[in-house]
Amino acid sequence: MLSATQVALGIGLTSQLLFSSRIVLQWVQSERAKRVLVPTLFWQISLISSFLMIIYGMLRQDPVILAAQLVSYAIYIRNLQLLGEWRKLSAPFRVGAYVFPLAMLGWFAVGNQHFSLRAMLSHGIPAGVLLLGAVGQAVFLLRFVYQWLYSERKGESVLPLSFWVVSLVGSVMILTYAILRRPVDIVLIVGNIFGTVVYARNIVLLRREQQG
Repeated sequence: MLSATQVALGIGLTSQLLFSSRIVLQWVQSERAKRVLVPTLFWQISLISSFLMIIYGMLRQDPVILAAQLVSYAIYIRNLQLLGEWRKLSAPFRVGAYVFPLAMLGWFAVGNQHFSLRAMLSHGIPAGVLLLGAVGQAVFLLRFVYQWLYSERKGESVLPLSFWVVSLVGSVMILTYAILRRPVDIVLIVGNIFGTVVYARNIVLLRREQQG
């Protein structure tokens, strides 16, 4: 029988694998085009990965992860709507995308032996480390808030240069949080080490594109 810790690790690593695959997809297509591209599949994978990370945040009883993923989840849906792809998805999938996170939050609020809101509120993470993680996630989230507002203004889903700069800064801060946290968060470390490389590369590509 797997322990709750093992289940959480499995879910978290699966989520980070999906997050990494979307970045690889975006990276490969951008390298081929010699400019930054964001395929629809990027947002679809992001949505599924975010849902898994919401569950992971609950199992880890980590307020930083949970809060960040709830906001990200909503933004991923909005980007699919801006692309005109949301209505193309099956009705059961769209209903599930709305219902499942709410159902999980309700279960989390009620609590059980594996996770609960009460346990999360007594997480025991040092205040300084928690603040670092919260600021890092806030910075990381701001990239999508900015991207969302930028895309709304443009009327299409776009990832500008500033998005990647903020992504890089936020990723480095979250990576530091994951290392300082006890126990160390392997899931966040794996995801953010890879992410920093891609974010830096996208900054280089966009600067070349703008200068050319």
